[in-house]
Amino acid sequence: MNPIEEEKKNRIISILSSSLLRNVVYTIGAVALFISGVIVYGIILKLREVPLHEAIAQKGFRTLSDVNLLVDRKTFTLVLYEDTVFIKSYRVSFGRNLNDKKKLVDDGATPVGIYKICSITNDETYYKFLRINYPNLDDAAEALRKSLITQKQYNQIKFEFYYEECVEPSPVLGGNIGIHGIGRLNSIFKNLPFVYNWTDGSIAMSNEDLDEILTVTKIGTNIVIK
Repeated sequence: MNPIEEEKKNRIISILSSSLLRNVVYTIGAVALFISGVIVYGIILKLREVPLHEAIAQKGFRTLSDVNLLVDRKTFTLVLYEDTVFIKSYRVSFGRNLNDKKKLVDDGATPVGIYKICSITNDETYYKFLRINYPNLDDAAEALRKSLITQKQYNQIKFEFYYEECVEPSPVLGGNIGIHGIGRLNSIFKNLPFVYNWTDGSIAMSNEDLDEILTVTKIGTNIVIK
């Protein structure tokens, strides 16, 4: 190859390299701008939310004494009631397998039914954890009918349901399901304006929303998941 052709080749490579680099920079910039816009939009939505103490006052209550929680998997919400009076709604995420209700350990689904908060603890990974008494008797009875558990295993679940605060995790049905925070990534994911279902079956909400819930709930608070 003569010097002229060599120079022409190098010029073409240089132009292509510059063009490719420019496209990469533009793409990265566009993605960063989009993500920033999504987060800013989410922040605006969060700022428009009414704090729980104001929501309580707006309904004419000073304090709440008969709190019930309704979790709706279709609307991705946890709704707080005083008896049957609506107080406030929160956005939540669920298990990765949203198309089914929890039946087996590691199925990634969220339980459906009537439960109670059976323990409240701090959690290193997910900030705080409000455990529910899953599996309940309905879960155990359905598993027994389908021969997923034995009569002995059913009787053990029944005993723990009535005489223990929480039912121990079942090797078949799973357990340790409840409401928890986002944890260390809270500052990022709490501001997303959309829902991403990522848990192993529990219900996830922002750390701040969980703190609000904890001001009015206790062990024994009813929670209905549908």
